[in-house]
Amino acid sequence: MSTWTQLTPSIYHRLAFGSAYGLTDVGLVRQSNEDNFLIDPELRIVAVADGMGGHAGGEVAAHLALSSLRASLLNADPFRCALPAHGTMLDPDATWQDEHMCAVLAVHQAVDHANDQVYGANLESGHGEGAGMGTTLSGFWQWMPDGPLALFHVGDSRIYRYREGELAILTRDQTLYQQALEAGVCDDLPPRNLLLQAIGPTAAVAPDVKVCEVKRGDLYLLCSDGLYGNTPHGAIAEVLGRASAQSLDACCEELVALAKAHGSRDNITAVLALADGY
Repeated sequence: MSTWTQLTPSIYHRLAFGSAYGLTDVGLVRQSNEDNFLIDPELRIVAVADGMGGHAGGEVAAHLALSSLRASLLNADPFRCALPAHGTMLDPDATWQDEHMCAVLAVHQAVDHANDQVYGANLESGHGEGAGMGTTLSGFWQWMPDGPLALFHVGDSRIYRYREGELAILTRDQTLYQQALEAGVCDDLPPRNLLLQAIGPTAAVAPDVKVCEVKRGDLYLLCSDGLYGNTPHGAIAEVLGRASAQSLDACCEELVALAKAHGSRDNITAVLALADGY
């Protein structure tokens, strides 16, 4: 198991809205694990990063992105926000802002900070624009207890929600493959792992950020493509349908085993967060 909070596999993480547990596995083929994840109960952050660049690259990028994201949100005020261009506070009476705008802006800035740190490390290593190590970054931040989630997403790791027997994908894969599917291409599809953007290789990144309301009983799965790539959607739903606050560890283990059984050739990471505290 690998986690930024360095807790042992037998310890559950208590979040404001429930329980969380994560597991990452090197898989059947790779020699090293470039996946990593973050569960921070105090800040109510859960995130997954799938690094690229080998043991000395992707593993570093994933860890650096998660730690930088956490550091930024640690200092964020989700109820007061400043425009980064000139540092002035936004007008609280402005008709165009909603109640979540400051939290959403804080998430954007946190992802930007993560990208700046990994990109800066690439520059220091002599890598130019578009080169060097990188990582996906997908997760959520619940900025106030019993509040909604601010979801953020860069790359092709995924966030799923299992609610009332239905499994939904809350993120869109930022890949050439997904882009081709949406364009109606049926033949000569590009490889599934060609990313449109990632944390680190370029100076700027445009994360997908949205706010989602939480219902009691919601189960969130955050995972790398090593889990879902070859694994049927329905098979993942069956495992999640058996989850409870007392079985998140067993469900994570079952999901990893499921990915291996379906021929995953990548590192495999599964993080589950159950909203049982509402």
